[in-house]
Amino acid sequence: MPIQAVEQRRLYRQIADQIGALIENGEYAPGSRLPPERTLAQQLGVSRPSVREALIALEIEGLLDVRVGSGIYAAQPGERRQSAALAGESGPFEVIRARRMIESECAALAAKNASRAQLHAIRRAHASMVNESRHQHNPLDADRLFHVRIAEASGNSAMVLVVQTLWDQRMGPLYRGLERKLEYPKMADETVQEHKAIVSAIDRRDPRAARAAMRKHMDQTHHRYTKEWGSDG
Repeated sequence: MPIQAVEQRRLYRQIADQIGALIENGEYAPGSRLPPERTLAQQLGVSRPSVREALIALEIEGLLDVRVGSGIYAAQPGERRQSAALAGESGPFEVIRARRMIESECAALAAKNASRAQLHAIRRAHASMVNESRHQHNPLDADRLFHVRIAEASGNSAMVLVVQTLWDQRMGPLYRGLERKLEYPKMADETVQEHKAIVSAIDRRDPRAARAAMRKHMDQTHHRYTKEWGSDG
C-alpha cells in the first residue's frame, strides 16, 4: 500500500467529527440534549471557542440544533443534510485572530501612507456604515467596505488581497452561522464607535493609535462571539 499524505484537519473539524460520530452511533438520540459547551470543552480538553466552532459546523450540517438560551440538541433524522460548503472553511476565531494581526498593521500603514483621497474614502465608508446601522444591526457590506478602504490606504496591494480573502471567510457559512446566534440590536452601534476611533487615529496620522484602535476593535469582536449563549453556560 503506497504512503499517503497525512491530512491536516482544523481543530474544530476534529471536534465536530468526534461529536458527529457519537450522534451517528446513537450516543445521543434525536432530540436529546448534549452536555453544555463548557462541559464538552472540559471533556475534550480544548477551548470553548473551538467547541463553539464545531457545534456551529454540526448545525450547518444538520446534526445539531443549537438553541440560544436553551441548549444543544441532537437533530431529528429528517433535518440532517450533507454540506460541502464548509470544505476548507477557516474557523471564525481563526479569522478574527488573523484579521487582528493583518488589519492592525493596515491601519498603522494607512495612518502613515494614506493620500487625501484615500482618507476621504475611509471617512465615506464609515459614514455609510453609520447610515446603514440605523436600519440594521449588522450592516456587513458597509463594514467590509470600511476595512477594505483602510487596506487600500496602506499602500500595499498584497495587504488588500489578504484582507479581501479574510472577509470572504468572514462572510462564509461557518462564521455567519455563529454570528447569527449572537447578533443583538446594539452590535452595529458598538462597531460604529470602534470604527470611529480607528478613523480618528488615521486622520491624526498616528500609526500607533491606529494599530491599537484596530486591535481593540478585533478584541471586542472576539468578545462578542465568545459571550454566553446558553442558559447553562
